[in-house]
Amino acid sequence: ILIDQSTKNQFRIFCKENQIEDMEIAVKYFIVFGGLNIKIDTTKPLVELIEKHILNEYTNLRYEINTISGGYKVDHAILTGIAQGDRRTNSSFKRAFVSFEEGMKCVEKLIDRGIIEIESSQHHLAKKRGDDKVAKKLLFTTPFLRFWFAFVSPIYKGIKEKDYKEFYELYENKQAEFGNFIFEELAMELLRDSFVEDPVKQFGKYWDEKTEIDLVAKTTSGKIIAGNCKYINSKIKKNELNKLKEDCKTTDLNVDTFVLFSKSGFSSELKSQKSETLKLFTPKSFKLLLA
Repeated sequence: ILIDQSTKNQFRIFCKENQIEDMEIAVKYFIVFGGLNIKIDTTKPLVELIEKHILNEYTNLRYEINTISGGYKVDHAILTGIAQGDRRTNSSFKRAFVSFEEGMKCVEKLIDRGIIEIESSQHHLAKKRGDDKVAKKLLFTTPFLRFWFAFVSPIYKGIKEKDYKEFYELYENKQAEFGNFIFEELAMELLRDSFVEDPVKQFGKYWDEKTEIDLVAKTTSGKIIAGNCKYINSKIKKNELNKLKEDCKTTDLNVDTFVLFSKSGFSSELKSQKSETLKLFTPKSFKLLLA
């Protein structure tokens, strides 16, 4: 498990190892297998590969993961809380039934072990103080570990007994929303690589009690970029851009360039508005990450 590599490097290794040219397929399979150093056959359905390489290998993988994580029950409950929830510290601890103090102690250990990282909202890009009032978020260092703690670890009893019914039900229900986060992570890497003439020097996400913006960044010349990502099976329409603009206005973010990332492309109305101040990206654009 490649916990010592950036998302971009994990994606590059994944595409190279598995000789994937089609970026849509690359993203789809990376959401599950990213960071797991094995070869997979991407001509096979994703669910078939999950069964073969993860569920059937449960005992070996669990041993390897416990070696990395330390294998403590409370730590694993927190990791599942992060993987299944909104990644905020307090809600992850609530899901794991631990106090904030105990939760943060576990988080420190898990950060030392390289499994998760802490993420802060980019409040300063909106020239705001009070970031300390906004809960931090926690993120996994590899897509595979996030998948494991979302879908395998919480229902391990059945999986151990080779009964996968509960897994398939859980995966079926949560698969769509689960993919969005890794799509955002890759989008953030691409954002960094796309602005060549005026490089991005600060980037991340913005959230407060009311609003969330998937991507915010500042370039060397001081320009502000804001964007949203949608990993869904329908084209993004203009109302998505309007909502993003509204959210930026609410948070006093003076944006120079808007960016939208879509798994399934954009409406023709939105495509006609492409310009220096509106950039549109699809998975095809991720080819740039492999350069």
